[in-house]
Order: sequence, then C-alpha cells, then structure tokens
Amino acid sequence: MSVRDAWGIRAARAVRTTGAARPARAVRRTGRGARLALAVPLLAVALAGCGIRATEVPTDFGPAPSRVPCALTGPDDGTQSSRGILVQVFLLCSSQLAPVDRTVRIEAGPAETDRVRAAQALLDELSARPSDAERQANYSTGVPKGLSVGGPERADPADALRLSTAPADLTSYALAQIICTFSDSEAASDDSAVTLGGPGTDAPRRYECTQDVRDRPGSQTPPSTEADGA
Repeated sequence: MSVRDAWGIRAARAVRTTGAARPARAVRRTGRGARLALAVPLLAVALAGCGIRATEVPTDFGPAPSRVPCALTGPDDGTQSSRGILVQVFLLCSSQLAPVDRTVRIEAGPAETDRVRAAQALLDELSARPSDAERQANYSTGVPKGLSVGGPERADPADALRLSTAPADLTSYALAQIICTFSDSEAASDDSAVTLGGPGTDAPRRYECTQDVRDRPGSQTPPSTEADGA
C-alpha cells in the first residue's frame, strides 16, 4: 500500500375643478408642474455632468466578484517532480485551509520510524515557501521553517509525535495546518486523530481536524483531549 493510500451560495393626484375659483388654481398648479417637468431633465443633465447616471429604479449589481480563487489551474510544476510520492497538504487561502497536492521523497528506513519520516516530509512541505503558481492563487503558509518532529517518549502512546516547538506555542493557523495535514496521512491514528506533543515533558494530546477548523483556522483551535499513556 502506497503512502498516499495510507495518508491517503405615482400615484397621480386627481384635481377636481368645481366652482369659479378652481380654474385659476388649476392653472397655477399646471405652471408649477411645467416648471417641475422642465427641472427633471435639467437635473439629469447636471448629474451626468458630474459623472452620475440618473436612474428611476433600484439596480441590482449582484455580489462582488471574488479576488481570491484558491484554486490552481493545473499541475504545479514548481512542486511536482518525476519521482516521489503524491501527498496532500493544507495551506492557507482566503483565511481558510485549502488542500494542495505535493510530491515528496521519503528515505528508506526502519518500519518503526515510517510515521516519523512521513510526518517530517509533510512538515517540510508545509514550511516551504509556496511556489509562484500557488502565490498567484493566494496560497500561503503559517508553519515556521526548521520545525522538526520525533517519535514518542517512553511514557507516550505509541502513536504520539513530538514537535520541536510545543503545539501551544504555534499560531492557530500553523497548528491547524499541521493537524489537518497529518490527519489524512500515515502520521495519524486509525481514527484520523493526531497525537501531538512538544519537546518538554508535558503529556501529548489528541487533536482533531474538524470542518470548523478548516473554515476558520484563525479562530478555531483544533479540539483536543488528553492522550492515554503507553
């Protein structure tokens, strides 16, 4: 089974003319109406001169067009290679998490370190500068460079991973990227949870990648629970 498999919205007013005095009043009203009718086109001309188009009905222009596509138009040659394993990482775009395909190379090693080497390869992709095509599509990353990952400590659960920076010290964006990327990979547990700790002695925690986290990584911290010991 490949690593990818494992990671794998007017009314007009009527004028009644009764009595002798009414005709003269009607004439005066007619004079005012004529002046009003003359003023309307003059007002329209004045508005046009100011660059404003007069309109008699509301105009629905529809929603404003989005300036953030958050989608690549095709394979990104900057992140693809002829040799490697196709993986999916989560980058930031329009304040959300968006999946992007990458290819990674994982050096051969002992089977018991497969999860650690896979997790490190994903971390390297997350912390790498987005390609030109990705930047043009407004992708970015919050994961800092130099972040490394190791296996569990003696008292940790067997599926634990420990980062060189404590999860609590990462930004909510970076932590969400890591958890959601790991949750769809070999670095996750069987239930897609991610058991993650830091470099100290604090017990690791089990994190989940939820839809709220994907939609609002800046305000929604991945929910977590205490992890059972080894």
